[in-house]
Amino acid sequence: MSLIVDYDQFEDEHTYTDITGNFTFNTHTADGDVLYGIDIFIAPKYRGLRLGRRLYDYRKELVERLNLEGIAFGGRIPNYHKYASEMTPKEYIEKVKRKEINDPVLNFQISNDFHPAKILKGYLDGDKESGEFAVLLEWDNIYYQKPQKKAETKKSIVRLGLVQWQMRPYNTLEELMQQVEYFVDSVSGYRCDFALFPEFFNAPLMAENNHMSTSDAIRELAKFTPEIVQKFSELAISYNINIISGSMPELRDELLYNVGYLCKRDGSVERYEKLHVTPDEAKVWGMQGGSKIETFDTAVAK
Repeated sequence: MSLIVDYDQFEDEHTYTDITGNFTFNTHTADGDVLYGIDIFIAPKYRGLRLGRRLYDYRKELVERLNLEGIAFGGRIPNYHKYASEMTPKEYIEKVKRKEINDPVLNFQISNDFHPAKILKGYLDGDKESGEFAVLLEWDNIYYQKPQKKAETKKSIVRLGLVQWQMRPYNTLEELMQQVEYFVDSVSGYRCDFALFPEFFNAPLMAENNHMSTSDAIRELAKFTPEIVQKFSELAISYNINIISGSMPELRDELLYNVGYLCKRDGSVERYEKLHVTPDEAKVWGMQGGSKIETFDTAVAK
């Protein structure tokens, strides 16, 4: 929930009642210059997937598209009541910033690039945990252009993150996925739309089956594919990025295919089979040429 407001109409010492027009929300105006955050809600069963950070990213993207000056809101300090008798709100905020005190709300805001601008007294009536104090938090849109007010309707640039994957030993699937998450985290930090992994990036997991024939070893590798796809889907949601997995061996009806996946940030997954396998894939590995492109939902999305 957010409002676009004419920020100059509100004094620095505004309250929640002021900014919402006594809870009518009639302070919203398309001619405003700042997006004022009212609240964010995450259903309990979806918490832990970094969706809060994702919603904040959407707010920032919205501000850039609408060419607003930035984002502002009054942030609660729900742990302040534990320290109110021994320190002022200013001292409390400084200790939170230095990580000497944990405040789940303020810590989250600061980690999302919001900076405390000032302390608001009497901000939310009845907020005993915060002592009715709040921190005015702001984020500045560095792309703001004062004369321009027109919002873009279509995204004109798609940013791709291509992963340069070094083949090295991994003892377990967990070790492999730790390396995968490192790249997903790095690429999403650049606000890429897609992360692309190379073909057979999971091949090092075959090392434990060196005693087997090539065709048997590749079939053993195929057993990891469902779990890898599930983990890719979770990462796509958590890091708000579409992930194109490198193609992997997959067993279906006892037949072996070379399959890639598009794990979307909305939780859906598209599966595509390699149509023309190489001679080695066909003769040595026993792979089949594919013909299907499918879309389905992962368990995470459900």
